[in-house]
Amino acid sequence: MFMDAIPRRLSPVRPAILDLEPNGIAKVAMLALGEPDLLPLWFGETDLKTPDFICNAAKKALDDGFTFYTHPRGIAPLREAIRDFHRRTLNAEISLDRITVPGAAMLAVIEALQCVIEAGDNVVCVSPVWPNIFQAAQITGADVKFCRLQEDWTALRWRLDLDKLFDTCDARTKAIFIASPGNPTGWIMSPEEQRAALEFCRPRGIAIISDEVYGTLVYDGAPHAPSFLQVAEPDDAVFVVNSFSKPWAMTGWRIGWLAHPAYIAEQMSVLAMSNNTGATTFAQWGAVAALSSQGDAFRSFLLERCREGYEITRRFVDSQNRIRWMPPQGAFYGFLHVDGMRDSFGFACDLVRNARVGVAPGSAFAPPEDTASDSYIRICFAQNPERLQTGLERLSAAVAAL
Repeated sequence: MFMDAIPRRLSPVRPAILDLEPNGIAKVAMLALGEPDLLPLWFGETDLKTPDFICNAAKKALDDGFTFYTHPRGIAPLREAIRDFHRRTLNAEISLDRITVPGAAMLAVIEALQCVIEAGDNVVCVSPVWPNIFQAAQITGADVKFCRLQEDWTALRWRLDLDKLFDTCDARTKAIFIASPGNPTGWIMSPEEQRAALEFCRPRGIAIISDEVYGTLVYDGAPHAPSFLQVAEPDDAVFVVNSFSKPWAMTGWRIGWLAHPAYIAEQMSVLAMSNNTGATTFAQWGAVAALSSQGDAFRSFLLERCREGYEITRRFVDSQNRIRWMPPQGAFYGFLHVDGMRDSFGFACDLVRNARVGVAPGSAFAPPEDTASDSYIRICFAQNPERLQTGLERLSAAVAAL
């Protein structure tokens, strides 16, 4: 309302900020967030609460007086536990000076961007991609370019055209953002593709920001999806983002970590202090518990729950005439193509109002010119099986009436 009274040209607020608006997922969710009769499949989280052993560790930290400032890059026991996690899941040795725990994983993304972006630079995003990512790039002052994964309906797989990715880069490109396993597609980048990307980026001074939040949620039996941490050198311009939110059911805790080049450890301390003064102290002790053997057992339990949701979704898709998908290799989403749908946002809004089920519109994961994504919706299948089945049945009826 204030801006209605003041000419835009007189506002000291940057145009990139004035142009921000909630992404399509948030807009749909605001229609009925928290209403008890609605089945929410729109957000990227399981319906399981954080395990008691993690909560109890944070409570104990509070009782023990861990309420003060701490090392801005994270308490030593947590960074050591993260190093050990990478050892056992990736067989990779990541030194402590490469690990920073700034707060939420989105803050890790922001800090990675702050490291490399100046006015006039651009970031190339492999898409479809979670909208917070390209909005974060815009907030830091970057222009955003997109390289869309290709649908291979014969093999039922998403594919990355590396030549297209490299051609999307130009002299102003300072970073390539890659999410693997991807949100919303579940696509996984191969080690060969990772090496090729590194070989392209190194001589050109282009950083790689790799979102590996869903790294342990994979369906091929591996302990972790292929990681840039397995192929990059310690001082490569590679920033790997990870989070406690998904594998440990800790979305509300807002704690993740960043693996970064070794030579900027001191600078990462300054960034962490300037952005957030470090992660919440007692939450870090909960994160230490998450990385214990109990946490490994919970991750296995959650993965099996996701497998069950995957199978429910697969059987549902197989029973439909107008819904198809390329089965995800990782993460916990069904990115569903609805034949004949051209307005995923409008359809998602109608689902909320009339079918009482919440989904994320495909248009939220791509720029407006990517009309192909408007034929998709995303659901999260890391849910109670009965609730997931009911939600899919409601979706089926709505598609039949589309």
